[in-house]
Amino acid sequence: MKKWLMMTCIGLILFPSLSQAGDYVIGEGDVLDVFVWGVKELNVSVKVRPDGKITIPGIGDVKASGFTPPGLQKSLDEKIKGLVKSPNVTVTVKEITNSKVYIFGGGVKAAAYDLNRSTTLLQLLCTLGDVTNADLKRSYILRKGKMIKAGFYKLFINGDTREDIAIESNDSIYIPLLTDKSIYVLGAVNTPKFIEYRDGMTVMQAILEAGGFSKFAKQNDTTILRNEGGKEVIIPVRAKDILNDGDLSQNSRLKPNDYIVVKEGMF
Repeated sequence: MKKWLMMTCIGLILFPSLSQAGDYVIGEGDVLDVFVWGVKELNVSVKVRPDGKITIPGIGDVKASGFTPPGLQKSLDEKIKGLVKSPNVTVTVKEITNSKVYIFGGGVKAAAYDLNRSTTLLQLLCTLGDVTNADLKRSYILRKGKMIKAGFYKLFINGDTREDIAIESNDSIYIPLLTDKSIYVLGAVNTPKFIEYRDGMTVMQAILEAGGFSKFAKQNDTTILRNEGGKEVIIPVRAKDILNDGDLSQNSRLKPNDYIVVKEGMF
């Protein structure tokens, strides 16, 4: 799985998608090249001011923010007609500084990322680095105040690319901290310890990772302590039956923050 994830991330970074979710909308801070064919005096490279306007020689201030490049071209065509007969205007976005994505929540370092090319959720996740402490199951994307995507685990961990979606400017991505992620193995084991929880982990896997039973362990007197809805639940496990009789029904699957207690006995 790690190998697949690494190769997928490398591929997405080296060969990003060229498709766009729609025409780019110009915003404050973007740098535009305005070219009027045959009239070099009107050719300018301008930065969109905080008021959303640019200045064009002979015309003055023109609103640019909120237009797509084709839309601004059409607007300038109309305004330049008083100076040039049948003007042919081209607008190119030279630098994009207006388009950002905001990531927050504690599972990764909070940041504002420049969205200067077509980007999907998987491509963005691949740039975040270590997501060990991120709760990808409770993560979500907000767009214009509405949740449009919940849960990134199937996409990023299981590799289900059908879960991938295009990221848009001003999306907010919430990635919370993974909290209850440990399994605690205590009592008559060789190395009592806490173990990072993994999906599908069983009680015997956890005991083996804690060094196995000690020589004084009462293997059939093993319990799982679990908190469910604020109440403590005790789950008995006859671990010796798993080892000697192959009774896999006793090999319970664990949940985050479970405690495994193996009792001691002299005989």
